[in-house]
Amino acid sequence: MIAVVGHRDLSAHTLELVETELRARLARLTGGAPACVRAGAGLPLASARAAREAGRALTVLLPAQGAVPAVLPEPDRRATGEMLVLAACVRLLAFDPQNRDACVGADETLVGGSRSVLAVWDGSPSDGSDATAHLVAFARTRGIPVEVVWPDGAARGSA
Repeated sequence: MIAVVGHRDLSAHTLELVETELRARLARLTGGAPACVRAGAGLPLASARAAREAGRALTVLLPAQGAVPAVLPEPDRRATGEMLVLAACVRLLAFDPQNRDACVGADETLVGGSRSVLAVWDGSPSDGSDATAHLVAFARTRGIPVEVVWPDGAARGSA
């Protein structure tokens, strides 16, 4: 699996840039490993679209409560519906999608089970709301190769 993780606070323009760059990188990677991303709006959806457009299978990690999918936050519902249509595989993982620490734990599970990581990251340190730097370090300490994706003109923020 190729995990895709990164900042959640990307502008619409940056999401377009990132989707284009991810599509190109996923198309260039050898082997048939699927791309894997945690369900949600913004970067996860852009990653899912890029994977499918690159001809790569997509695995979506969906939060669960026991053996059934968990209720997603409202902003993620429509995007996750599209992701499920694009997915070749859906994996359920018990975590609360409204709890930041649980989401970071889910991302660690995603990264830990991957052969490589594409990290949409501007190089900034982790803070109370964003754990991208942590996930990059998590992967690297486990010997999992990380490619940083941050196209020219990319910016954080919803503007």
